Formats: sequence, structure tokens, C-alpha cells
Amino acid sequence: MAISLSSLKSTKRDDPPVILLYGVDGIGKTSLAAEFPDPIYLATEGERPPSDVDLVTPGTIESFDELLDIFGELLTEEHDRKTVILDSLDGLEPLVWRATCQRIGVATIEEPGYGRGYTETDTEWNELMSAVSALAKRGICVVMLAHPEIVRFDSPVTDPYSRYTIKLHKRANALVREKSDIVAFANYRVSIKEKEVARQVKVSHAEGGKERQIHLVEGAGFVAKNRFNMPDVLPYKKGQGFTELSKHFPAPSGVH
Repeated sequence: MAISLSSLKSTKRDDPPVILLYGVDGIGKTSLAAEFPDPIYLATEGERPPSDVDLVTPGTIESFDELLDIFGELLTEEHDRKTVILDSLDGLEPLVWRATCQRIGVATIEEPGYGRGYTETDTEWNELMSAVSALAKRGICVVMLAHPEIVRFDSPVTDPYSRYTIKLHKRANALVREKSDIVAFANYRVSIKEKEVARQVKVSHAEGGKERQIHLVEGAGFVAKNRFNMPDVLPYKKGQGFTELSKHFPAPSGVH
């Protein structure tokens, strides 16, 4: 169909974001996600919220299909949930591999050889992210939690260096980050100071480690991004994380 220039109109996004939140151990990822309005907590094996956080949950997610079924109910049934917390993506990854293996008829993700098994998982990861996007378009904010790992980054413009990234296979890592609106890295603020220990001899040491921060733009030491023109970094004080973040994106409204 031909486009009529006279019928063009302005458009602006008004649905809540898909958020990928990762960070160092003990930083408070689940506590931060729990600050979002009316959350439902979807946990994989081994994940639990902190003892001081009370969350509504259907129980531990035991299969990839079970997770998609829950997403389907959240999209089609009446409910009062405005946020979905998925804890965690690296806990979900074995379930994705199992679903892929069942679909292509192999026993393990390594069986096809030459990385083909991991390539096949793109189907399941895309299915997951399509469901997540559908939830966001219906007014539900999705917060996907993940653990970090430190990997070597071979930059084309500098010498190689190490940085934090999401603890997933590299294909899934790239796919999920691409389809997320916000990739946020939570860490403690650390300053590097120099101290003179002898004449013309200085050593560097770290100071800080108590002030929590949420990084929203990529830096040398971590991956991050956002599509909402957010600050490079925001302070994170318990109980005030959502308040700071939500100044910069549409708030979840629930299914509409």
C-alpha cells in the first residue's frame, strides 16, 4: 500500500520498558526489582528473594514451556500485576537448552557439534523476547535479572581488556541485550587512589565500596545501554531505586 505523506502523524512510545538488570553479588538486584509496581516473581531453580522481600509467585519455573504459558495467561487473563520479574536469565538458560534439544531431537546442546546447538537456541530466545515485548506493549514492565561474569573484550580500537557482562552464552547474551530497552549494571562505587609508599614510589588502592550505583550507559568495564536518554549512572538507595529509574520512562499501567 502506498504511503500518503498527507496522512503522516507523530508517534511517541508510551509503554514501559523491557529491563535487563545484572550486577555483582549482594548488590540488591531482586530488592530493586521488587520496588516496581505490583510485581509477580518468576524464579528459576535455586533463586529466591531476600528474606525481607515479600513477592507474589506461582512457584519455581521448571520448564521453558511453563514460562511461556504464564506469559500467555498474563497477556490474556484479568489480573492486577503491573511488573514481571524473571529471576534469572542464566537460571533459565538450561531450560532453554532443554527445550531446544527436544525440538531438534538431540540429547544435549553440544551434540550437533560446531556450535550448531547454540545457534538453534536463537529460536527459543526469540520466542521468549517476543513474549516479553508483548507484555510491555500491554502495559506490563518486565525486569529480567541476571548474574555477571568477567570476560575478555577484544576491542578493535584498543588493547584487549576485561569487563563485566551477562552470564549467558555469547549468542544469547547478544540477542537478549539487543532486544532489551534498558541494560542496567549495578555495582558499588569505587575510587582508585594513589599512595606514596617510598620516595618516587606510589601504589594504587581502591576506596569506597558502600555507595551503590546503577550504570545505564556502557563503560570500559561493563556492558549497559538505554533507549530513554537516561543519565550515565544513577544512585541506588534501597527503597528509592524505582523512583529514580522511573523518572525517565513510562510507568507500567498493567494490562490495557
